[in-house]
Amino acid sequence: MHHTEDFLKVWEMESLSTLKVFAALTDATLQQSVVPGGYTLQSLAWHITTAAAMLPAQGGLVPIPERGPAPPTVAEIVAAYHKNSLALVAAVRDQTTDAALAEQVQFFGRTLRRGALLSFTIMHQAHHRAQMTVLMKQAGLKVPGVYGPSEDDQKAAKK
Repeated sequence: MHHTEDFLKVWEMESLSTLKVFAALTDATLQQSVVPGGYTLQSLAWHITTAAAMLPAQGGLVPIPERGPAPPTVAEIVAAYHKNSLALVAAVRDQTTDAALAEQVQFFGRTLRRGALLSFTIMHQAHHRAQMTVLMKQAGLKVPGVYGPSEDDQKAAKK
C-alpha cells in the first residue's frame, strides 16, 4: 500500500468480509478441525483476530496487543476482532501518512515498507479466512460469499 486511503478502503471491505464469515459460525462448530490437533474454526478465527493487531504492531502502527487464549464463543471473538479492526483503522487514519507507509520497518527478521506490512496483514487475513471456509463446509455451515456468491449462495438463489 502506498496511500493510507487505499488501505482504509480495502481494509473496510476485507474486515466486513471477515465479520461475514465469523457471523456464519456457531459456538457448537468452533472445534471443527481438519485433523486432530490442527487448526480449528475457533483457533483460526482467533488467529485472524489477534493478527489484526499483532501484525500492524510490528510496524509500530498500534500497541503490541496482549495475547490470550481464544474466547469460547463466536460473539466474544467477533467483539475482539471488531475492537482490533477499529483500532487499526483509527491508527492508520489518524497517525499514519503516505510518507510513513514508505518507511522501512523490521518484520520478523525482514525489512519491508510499512505499507507492505499493511498489505501483508490483509493477505494474511484472507488466507486464513479461506481456510475457515473449508472447515465451515465440513461442519455443515453455510459459507457466505466473500468475493462473489458462494456455492451456498448460488444454491439458495436457485430455490
